[in-house]
Amino acid sequence: MQAIGLHFVDWFIILFYFVFIIGLGFYLKRYTKSEEDFFLAGRRNSSWVAGLAFLSANLGALELLGMTGNTYKYGMSVAHFYWIGAIPAMLFLGIFMMPFYYSARIKSVPGYLKLRFDEKTRVLNGFSFAIMTLLVSGINLYAMALVLHTFLGWNWDVSMLASAATVACYVTLSGLMSAIFTEIIQFFLIWFGLFLVSILGIVEVGSFGDIMKRVPEAFSHLWRNTGDPSANGMLVGWGGIVLGLGFVLSFGYWTTDFLVVQRAFSAKNLRSARMTPIIASFFKMAVPFIVIVAGLAALALSNDPKSGFSLMSDGGKLNYDSALPMLIARYFPRGLVGLGITALLAGFMAGQAGNISAFNTVWTYDIYQSIIRKKASPKNLLWMGRVATIFAVVVSVGTAYWAKSMPTIMDYMQAIFSWVNAPLFATMLLGMFVKWITPNGAFWGLITGMGSSFTMYLAVKFGWISVGFLTMSKTASDMAANFWRAWWAWLITFVVTIVVSWFTKKRPEAELVGLVKGLTAGAPLEPVPLFKRPAFYAVLSLIVFVVLNVIFW
Repeated sequence: MQAIGLHFVDWFIILFYFVFIIGLGFYLKRYTKSEEDFFLAGRRNSSWVAGLAFLSANLGALELLGMTGNTYKYGMSVAHFYWIGAIPAMLFLGIFMMPFYYSARIKSVPGYLKLRFDEKTRVLNGFSFAIMTLLVSGINLYAMALVLHTFLGWNWDVSMLASAATVACYVTLSGLMSAIFTEIIQFFLIWFGLFLVSILGIVEVGSFGDIMKRVPEAFSHLWRNTGDPSANGMLVGWGGIVLGLGFVLSFGYWTTDFLVVQRAFSAKNLRSARMTPIIASFFKMAVPFIVIVAGLAALALSNDPKSGFSLMSDGGKLNYDSALPMLIARYFPRGLVGLGITALLAGFMAGQAGNISAFNTVWTYDIYQSIIRKKASPKNLLWMGRVATIFAVVVSVGTAYWAKSMPTIMDYMQAIFSWVNAPLFATMLLGMFVKWITPNGAFWGLITGMGSSFTMYLAVKFGWISVGFLTMSKTASDMAANFWRAWWAWLITFVVTIVVSWFTKKRPEAELVGLVKGLTAGAPLEPVPLFKRPAFYAVLSLIVFVVLNVIFW
């Protein structure tokens, strides 16, 4: 694959950003004196800082290269990941679940499972989350390497090692605090550096309407063609979108994945913690104007032989994830290319730093302190957090090669979520809202759900069953299989948890106060005007969400 190449000015901008980020890590190290500073950024962030970090931790490789590449492959349907696949779950987290999380003063999501159920459920989730985080971290590492490989022509191995070393440096220095600071910086870099790509794509083709005329009919609608899976680009019907993506995968990720929830834990009080995902929801709904428009513009240009635009191929295989880098190379002049590449690298670094900081927290508290060294001192926990950071980065290099072998990184990501997040969401939902769910019910439901999801994945991969068996459709894509596998895993976990709980010993209600709805007093109504309350902004966000779906129906 031939490199695009950079000018001296582009190099200078990229190197300046790397030096600045590492310097920031050294500067913030002086404020990282305790374990709470390292793992929870001292719990002193405002709702805006926590909210932007909450979204930025999600704006990694998946949202930039992955979603642009998926739009090229699947069309307008990819916008479902930003709207029905995110907004209802983010609002549910802020309004209903955050009071349980924040008031319990827990340091991780597995920590809640220990309080609500028992130690074995906490450790099971801790291990599964740690493995999932390392797999996802490899995606960000792969994406960073893809950019270095694409623009500089660097060897894949060198690209991945250079990317890993940079993230390891600044996260090891000051933990979540430096991760959040870099996430804020990359949030603005993404908008300044990449929004122009969509604008220039529209200008070249003529208008957004002209872009839609140049892509296949199946790629141009959000809901209108979901009655028949074969009539839309993603080859999935509305049932799979609503149940698999909108309910299970979305709620499983946004309400239980510690990578994003950890940012809300860093808020200074309960109101700020509840506002964190609600503020983030407004920006989440705007991200498609970067990645969806860019992906459709890339597809429209590829369909026009006179444009001279095409994606890169590697080993004879079309690389969908190269769509955004190729548009940057096409539109940006010298200097501006450096800014665009820096915005991409900043997104990947923040995404990987988010995964690494979530991993070191869960590893230190829910595995190391739980089963290896129960009486570890705060100083020892801080040391272990830094060791875990280095370990996670090294393992991520290996998982990055696995991500490279997948058709697109979005397919890979949703497969991972269907194994871990989908069953966990059933466990958390029952645990928070049904008081008679027992520790044994939660443990066996969770392990059965994860096992069944991974078994379904292997069964389809090796041809033991057809994809249509899961999706109940003759036509289905890899993404449709991910949606439906998540739904079945959630349902299996839900049923097994209830059945086992029915026959096993329940915990006394007095031990569940503050952990289960019905045994916990509601969040006190803040003495603030209506327009400052989380519920007010949640309703506004919901209205915008409905309007967007109607416009692009």
